[in-house]
Amino acid sequence: MNFAINDKVALVTGAGGGLGRAIALALAAEGAAVAVTGRTAATIEETVALIEQAGGRARRYILDLARPETFDGVLAEIRRDLGPIGILVNNSGGPPPGKASGVEPRVWQEQFNAMVASLIQLTDKVLPDMRQAGWGRIVTSTSSGVVAPIANLAISNSLRMALIGWSKTLAGEVAREGITANVIVPGRIATARVSQLDAARAGRENISQQQVKANSLATIPAGRYGEPEEYGSAVAFLASRQASYITGSVLRVDGGMIPAC
Repeated sequence: MNFAINDKVALVTGAGGGLGRAIALALAAEGAAVAVTGRTAATIEETVALIEQAGGRARRYILDLARPETFDGVLAEIRRDLGPIGILVNNSGGPPPGKASGVEPRVWQEQFNAMVASLIQLTDKVLPDMRQAGWGRIVTSTSSGVVAPIANLAISNSLRMALIGWSKTLAGEVAREGITANVIVPGRIATARVSQLDAARAGRENISQQQVKANSLATIPAGRYGEPEEYGSAVAFLASRQASYITGSVLRVDGGMIPAC
């Protein structure tokens, strides 16, 4: 299927590795010009190199979600180099693991600013491009914890829920302008972040990381962890012209793992 986005510019945050890199690669494979953004030059340059090796178009930009005062300058660069932004993928890093109780208010505020407020601000700054074009795609990557809370990930479970309410509300506001807003939820995708969480769980439960993975696999009907490429492909579909009637939705890419309807 041709997703017909070869004339679009896509901005992907957190694209230096893991799910963000997979998303950037998938969008580039469909012909979009990708603004690969992140905090670390070396990692986003690796993503750009992979895209270019595959024949795609990409440029790298340093964008730190914890520094919204830099957004205007970065967006001006992207528009100058690539053109107006038609696809925005909001992908933020995960917060530190921990319980719901006993977290300092300062930590809650810092994580809210980095994981929620910054993505909302970035989206508001990109929306004028989409409104002028009469077309746009906003995809926000969250966590399976928004459907079924994950033990010891209280900050992630809590704050990412705010993005669900925001995205659903936004979808209703911009649908008549040809803009969609959707949330995508990963299950156990084989990334460095998931490996780190497995290692942390192994330490808490005093078992091997291999046993943690075996326990996780037992809860996944597909019987395996997902591949980052599978997640990236799902995002690319939500960004496609064919997905124009899908908005305000939450799409799970989890191999059937999440136990709620």
